[in-house]
Amino acid sequence: MADNTPLPDLPNWTWLGGDSGLARRVGKPVRNFLNIEAAGGILLLIATAFALIWANSPWSGSYENLWNTDFELIIGSYHMGGSGHHLTLSKLVNDALMVIFFFVVGLEIKRELVSGHLKDPKAAALPAIAAIGGMVFPALIFFAFNPSGDPASGWGIPMATDIAFAVGVVSLLGDRVGRPLKVFLLSLAIVDDIGAILVIAIFYTSSLSISWSIAAIGILAAILILKFLKIWYIPIYILLGFAFWLATFESGIHATIAGVLLGLITPAKPQQSKEEGIKALEWLREKGENIYPVDVRITAMEINESSSSVAERIGTALHPISSFIIIPIFAFANAGVALGGGVLGDAAGSAITWGVALGLVIGKTLGIFLMTWIAIRMPFTTRPKELNNMSLLGLSAAAGIGFTVALFITNLAYEDNLLFADESKIGILFASLVAGVIGIIFLHFGTKKHRTVEHESYR
Repeated sequence: MADNTPLPDLPNWTWLGGDSGLARRVGKPVRNFLNIEAAGGILLLIATAFALIWANSPWSGSYENLWNTDFELIIGSYHMGGSGHHLTLSKLVNDALMVIFFFVVGLEIKRELVSGHLKDPKAAALPAIAAIGGMVFPALIFFAFNPSGDPASGWGIPMATDIAFAVGVVSLLGDRVGRPLKVFLLSLAIVDDIGAILVIAIFYTSSLSISWSIAAIGILAAILILKFLKIWYIPIYILLGFAFWLATFESGIHATIAGVLLGLITPAKPQQSKEEGIKALEWLREKGENIYPVDVRITAMEINESSSSVAERIGTALHPISSFIIIPIFAFANAGVALGGGVLGDAAGSAITWGVALGLVIGKTLGIFLMTWIAIRMPFTTRPKELNNMSLLGLSAAAGIGFTVALFITNLAYEDNLLFADESKIGILFASLVAGVIGIIFLHFGTKKHRTVEHESYR
């Protein structure tokens, strides 16, 4: 007797498509909540608010003590976090936990490059050019305020876009911001972040380990060889992925780049197309009465799996964890900046604060907008659907939300000057707030819910 249990639908991509895999497997109230794209952004902002409140409360010392808790990892003769390498809970969150987020981002970008909007070189060129403008303009503005001396070493601070916060803010608008705009922002932010990390590696890494760098390259090469040989034994990739992250971390290069690279090299082509999978499922529905029910379900799942790429399946599984656990933890660990004790007063008159703040708010917005405005007229680029002047200004402003890498560069640039570091952090915090608000306003008026804005012109 045939089993009438409905066969599972083919899996759908999550963040960019707006349909969370986790939401399909839990109760209706929770499913409805998780299906709202703004949920991740709301949790992110709540975590940020809690961090700021705690860091400026009478119990601020406990906040600092929590995230400055020392950690040590000992594997045989290897000692991570011991002498010469200070590892804290905060650093563990930023350099280890956030790698999963960047891995998911890399997966989504890879999918777009292989089968999505970025498959077209013209579409891929535009966010890359925009990102270059978004890095050069902020650095120039910072130099205008801090042309020489020790303060000038912070020129790389306003170059970075915080993907987690930018995506979170844009997600607050829900489905008003369509897929093409999200792809553009995500692509731009990735190029921007990689550029900032390269700046860190070249200009701010005083103790780059050649041996660990060679080890990281060797491990990455081993992963590529396994991929070429079509060896898909997951435990091997998990082990090599951890080793690659560890080597990248020890090399002195920001470890999140490991997550991006691993995501980008993950296979994004399925064994068969979704159309072929649908035909196979239709055939199975017709012939299923002659097959044992258990075999029908197993065969359906096999067809389902072969119609989805490795990148798609991993992304669907990791996306809820990244959006609803990792990113809020990251915000909670990094957003707690102390604002008392005369810090705000000193920052208001500081060239460092203004260089960072205006670099992020004005430099990012102008750099991305102008470079996109110019590039869109070139024959080798394509304007994404829904992208008009208002929405472009909104995305450009949202890219001015700098947090993770900006704070990281602050610690490197002003390692020996806590006053400069505090002034920079105030600038980052202020700019991120202003850029987020400006971005939301422009995006709100530059987009239309459930409609595609295709007829707006740049000219």
